[in-house]
Amino acid sequence: MSRLDAILEAIDRTRDASMQRWCELLRIPSISADPAHAADCRRAAEYMADLLSGMGLDASVRDTPGHPMVVAHMNGAGPDAPRVLFYGHYDVQPVDPLEEWRTAPFEPALITGEDGRERVFARGACDDKGQLMTFVEALRAHLETTGGQPLNLTVLLEGEEESGSPSLDPFLKENADELRADIALICDTNQWDAETPAITTRLRGMVHDEAIVTGPRVDLHSGLYGGPVHNPNHVVARLVAGLWDAQGRVTLDGFYDGVHDLPEDTRRAWAALGLDDETLLAEVGLVPPAAGEEGFTALEKIWARPTLEVNGISGGYTGPGAKTVIPREAFFKISCRLVDEQDPYAIREAFRSYVRENLPAGMQVRFAEEGGASPAVHVPEDLPAVRAAARCLAEEWGREPVMMGCGGSIPVVRLFKDILDMDSLLVGFGLPDDAIHSPNEKYDVRSFHKGIRSWARIIKAIGNGA
Repeated sequence: MSRLDAILEAIDRTRDASMQRWCELLRIPSISADPAHAADCRRAAEYMADLLSGMGLDASVRDTPGHPMVVAHMNGAGPDAPRVLFYGHYDVQPVDPLEEWRTAPFEPALITGEDGRERVFARGACDDKGQLMTFVEALRAHLETTGGQPLNLTVLLEGEEESGSPSLDPFLKENADELRADIALICDTNQWDAETPAITTRLRGMVHDEAIVTGPRVDLHSGLYGGPVHNPNHVVARLVAGLWDAQGRVTLDGFYDGVHDLPEDTRRAWAALGLDDETLLAEVGLVPPAAGEEGFTALEKIWARPTLEVNGISGGYTGPGAKTVIPREAFFKISCRLVDEQDPYAIREAFRSYVRENLPAGMQVRFAEEGGASPAVHVPEDLPAVRAAARCLAEEWGREPVMMGCGGSIPVVRLFKDILDMDSLLVGFGLPDDAIHSPNEKYDVRSFHKGIRSWARIIKAIGNGA
């Protein structure tokens, strides 16, 4: 039996023990956005540090102005062996609305569906506790089966990913020499489908803003003042409507600066995946035609085109019954998903200029404090680590992995590139129906188990310099 076969056999044999450790982590309600759960976040950090220490890593809990980081090192593979940084996060989203959960969110429930597949339901089951544990359990199998270290490793586990990561940027800068590696490994993404693995190579960037439009000094009676007085709700409605033209393109000056045409071979490869507009829209109860820019498929719009979305609008009376007022102010929140070389800060300023230039005389606008902004990321598909991971995934799943994009953003990937000067390998085993951030979040046991086996293969391949 080869060394890899022995490791894979050990993973199969110890599946139940791996699941038990996963479920112990899931029982800790580490909700980073809620100050009432600060002690739980620390408890989750300590649990992971203890777990890694028990595996032989030099692990510690590091304080930050917010929730702590977990940092662990393994340096016994020798000076010529590659060094990788594995990143995950132990914090989770809030559970609201609680009444929509079919099981207790922090008491993992193993349920077999009508299709015969086992799934664990709990907050964080997939995002990111189940995902990060696939790597941890693969590493455990390597260490316990071979007694040697396949590579030099640093583990970084964050406790604020679900609440904006305010401590991450300064932590990376303060500890850059300690954390820098040849490549980062991240397990916080999806497979293509339940049978097909994937490597995420495109992540859209993001910038968001909020405009608060103010008119009269106080709310006004709509009978006494309606007509001659500018209504902030009307102004916001016109501002929002003017953000796109008739072809679905964003109208902000310079919005498409830095956006590249998609290579034809990439368009053909994505088209061959078979996810047409009708299928994608049906997943959320809609029918064609798709919204957005004309001339692009829904998949291209999600993976390779920028967007501007209005995330919230409010103003005036929104309670039951009628209250006939012209409100003093109204607001709207926007977010942009960015691609290629778009500059998030230039786009934020273009949005603010648009709002200011289109306000009626005498009205005022203020903008919320600047939130997160990050450029897009494109991981080269010809990186040695990406090629090695693709071979490993194909061996484990019996199918070539999809090199896929992600409509969302994972800001840490950009931080690793900008601060630590390293690319990231994004391999995850989530599925579209895992309901992350929603009630009844789950993770397929098969995804968990084959995720461990996949990482075991990848660890060995990278350790061998493949």
